[in-house]
Amino acid sequence: MKDVLTLILAGGKGTRLEPLTRDRAKPAVPFGGLYRIIDFPLSNCINSDLRRILVLTQYKARSLDRHIAAGWWFLSRELREYIEVLPPQQRIDEHWYKGTADAIYQNIYVIEKAEPKYVLILAGDHIYKMDYSEMLRTHIERGADMTVGCLTVPKSEAIHFGVMQVDPQDNIVGFQEKPKENPITIPNDPNTILASMGIYVFTARTMYELLCQDATRPDSEHDFGKNIIPAMVGRHKVVAHRFHDKNRKATPYWRDVGTLDAYYQANMDLVDVDPVLNLYDREWPIRTYQPQLPPPKFVFYDDGSQFGRRGEAHESMVCQGCIISGGHVRRSILSANVRVNSYSVVENSILFSGVDVGRHCRIRRAIIDKDVRIPPHTTIGYDIEHDRKRGFVISDQGVVVIAKAELPETFQQPQG
Repeated sequence: MKDVLTLILAGGKGTRLEPLTRDRAKPAVPFGGLYRIIDFPLSNCINSDLRRILVLTQYKARSLDRHIAAGWWFLSRELREYIEVLPPQQRIDEHWYKGTADAIYQNIYVIEKAEPKYVLILAGDHIYKMDYSEMLRTHIERGADMTVGCLTVPKSEAIHFGVMQVDPQDNIVGFQEKPKENPITIPNDPNTILASMGIYVFTARTMYELLCQDATRPDSEHDFGKNIIPAMVGRHKVVAHRFHDKNRKATPYWRDVGTLDAYYQANMDLVDVDPVLNLYDREWPIRTYQPQLPPPKFVFYDDGSQFGRRGEAHESMVCQGCIISGGHVRRSILSANVRVNSYSVVENSILFSGVDVGRHCRIRRAIIDKDVRIPPHTTIGYDIEHDRKRGFVISDQGVVVIAKAELPETFQQPQG
């Protein structure tokens, strides 16, 4: 594993997640109250004993830089271990990254200095658990030039993935990048495809040659799925590695939380009695930065009316520093330092750190970004058209999203 350098691509704009990505990169978006999305691939690396990691950033990277500096500093440079944030160097030209392959190409100098035999390339914006050492073992034992991590998904989702055709030995013999029609299906299963996870292992020397060749082609989009992999199939040994889920559930768990609704649903899954993503597995821990904060606190108990002054949370995740001060929380995720004041009700919602919910508020099916202060008597999520008129973002499935900003007093809606 010391011969491997890991590159995590964390520079995408994440426009489909706006306004959550208005001020931060997609991998820095909070997830599950306590974590950031980037924590999942980083934790997979540490759990896989991969300890030389470069995180390639680009857009709105300050929040991501700060999170990695605060929570992922524990590796020893003296032992050639590191997690290092690498902004665009522009050593080769003055452009920002034009594609996934170009992002690697523009950092070839840094990669060569690390002298790896193998390079593992990951996306920084997916939620899953995976032992990358198994994929590296497949690559080495098969003598592959490139190995692609893959999983089976319904044919209807082919437009979102690179689709592979493999022979009985899992050699890749055909590749389609996000086909709009007639995707290659798995033999004897016309409703399922073998999809790329955006996880690649390269033999380093082969990767250098391919990237340099691609960089000279003016008609190339400099992308792994669109250019590099199709060009390799039939000319190099390209192997598929089937996803082996370390989540240890009946159904493999892998999520691209690239839309507001996908992000919302993946979070809401966590509050189920038996969540599909197990965050409590001590054998495969997910690490993150945890600030020094007091435990959550629930105060006031009025056993009278349904919405009396009673601090309580049911089927919810409540992080450190939270105070439920006479309010009611149901099927929600509260990040650190959230306060829910008396007589308020928060249901089926995600509240980022520092949110303050005033008294007598009603909030449901909402995502509220960091440090937003909800004035007393505000109602959110009960009248979608009214929410839209107030300037809130509404997802396709009716989730109300409030960006980082203090709600003005005009957003109040007194309750009769």
